[in-house]
Amino acid sequence: MAPLRIYRIDAFTTVRGEGNPAGVVTDARGLTEAQMQEIARELGHSETAFVLPARGDDHDVHVRFFSPTIEVPVCGHATVGAHFALALEGGGRGVRRQLTGAGVQHVETREDADGIVVRIHQNAPTFDAPLPQALVHELADALGLALDELDPRGPVQFVSTGHGKLMVPIRSRERLRALRPDMARLASLDGRSGTRGYFVFTLDTGDGDDALTHGRMFAPGIGIEEDPVTGNANGPMGAWLVKHGLLQARDGQARLRARQRNGAGRGGFMDVAVTVEDGEPVAVAIEGRAVLGEMVER
Repeated sequence: MAPLRIYRIDAFTTVRGEGNPAGVVTDARGLTEAQMQEIARELGHSETAFVLPARGDDHDVHVRFFSPTIEVPVCGHATVGAHFALALEGGGRGVRRQLTGAGVQHVETREDADGIVVRIHQNAPTFDAPLPQALVHELADALGLALDELDPRGPVQFVSTGHGKLMVPIRSRERLRALRPDMARLASLDGRSGTRGYFVFTLDTGDGDDALTHGRMFAPGIGIEEDPVTGNANGPMGAWLVKHGLLQARDGQARLRARQRNGAGRGGFMDVAVTVEDGEPVAVAIEGRAVLGEMVER
């Protein structure tokens, strides 16, 4: 077996040491599931992507994603990292059909004057019923929020484009930055809330801000207390904004830049595009850049 090439890619950023670090193994043939899980645990990133040969004619590449503790169906920043690493290895540009645990996604890699760009076409958005008010109260308490700090313009609601998150809109960016959730209490809500990821975001932005939203994402139930930048949160959030009349479409597309930063100060950005038909969000794509952290062979 050839040496493994293991990358650390900083995704959803243009600055090394920012964004969301992802592990990537560009040729994982021969690894067992247990070995993949062990590598993900050793690297310690929120997700590590393992690139495998296609298993059928309906896709070009098979990618599996592992957090330090479990396999997850799909991951936005690790997808950006995987296709960025493949491009660095001379894998070419264009569209690849990527098989994941959430189905087949189309991933486009291109290059412009500023470098490599990866665009992920996520699954069509799906919306659960709004979270019952009693659970909203428990959730707010676990996050350290008062109920009147939630944004009343839209509900607390689970939205998915493949690996969904619970959307938790709040009024204030200042309160967003100050959040210190009770992680044990938050994880204890997973079963009843129907999610393992809690995306808290706000439309409260300042003058000259290039983003429409700022967010933070917590997933202590899968070993990720806080994720710096999350594709599978910001993509569904774009659909949520359209659904609740907070983001308008032009010529069938609603677009925004979304920024996310964790409590330690690490973060990045992505661009989100929502296809809208008859006022409803029907498709979501996210687009991000990346920076090489390091590559080792073993």
